[in-house]
Amino acid sequence: MKTFIDPAVDAYAAAHCAKESPLLKALVRQTRLTTAAPQMQVGRLEGAFLRLLVRMTRARRVLEIGTFTGYSALAMAEGLPSGGRLVTCDVDPVATALARKYWSKSAHGRKIELRLGPALDTLKRLPGPFDLAFIDAEKTNYLRYWEAVVPRMRRGGLIAVDNVLWSGSVLAPKEPSARTIAALNRRAASDRRVETALLTVRDGVLLAWKR
Repeated sequence: MKTFIDPAVDAYAAAHCAKESPLLKALVRQTRLTTAAPQMQVGRLEGAFLRLLVRMTRARRVLEIGTFTGYSALAMAEGLPSGGRLVTCDVDPVATALARKYWSKSAHGRKIELRLGPALDTLKRLPGPFDLAFIDAEKTNYLRYWEAVVPRMRRGGLIAVDNVLWSGSVLAPKEPSARTIAALNRRAASDRRVETALLTVRDGVLLAWKR
């Protein structure tokens, strides 16, 4: 993955955002030690950003597409009120077993519900409305996720989509993931149901506010 800013500046930014809980730090270490692609994990900077989005929107019902080892779900759950609920969807029983292990150690873990199976199938059985959604899963399905998630958001709800710059390859997309992400960015920018901003946070985060 390309870096869009100097790594030292990125580290400085992470060091000056909200502190990472000891449990999230431990989950980062375990993910690096035991998974083949630890770079898939949301980092401290983006985790703090997502938690802050939950707090700012006063979300009580959150949807996540793509769990991996559970860092982003736990970070967002930390921002939810005691009666809040986060539903997260994934297909990987191994990575999500690690997620469950760490959620069980947190008082916020009880706010998280894992739905194991293809997210598009899960969404057919999952009614809205949601206050906030975070999409960070199979990139070639990004357009399908978008069309499934937008109708399930409340008016004034917020959608965040990760990796929308795809290491800069969206500028001249060639492989399927890059082409789909570029198509999603075009679709979101022209979608009258939402108002959007594409941010250069890590590998790009698209924010969409439901009208």
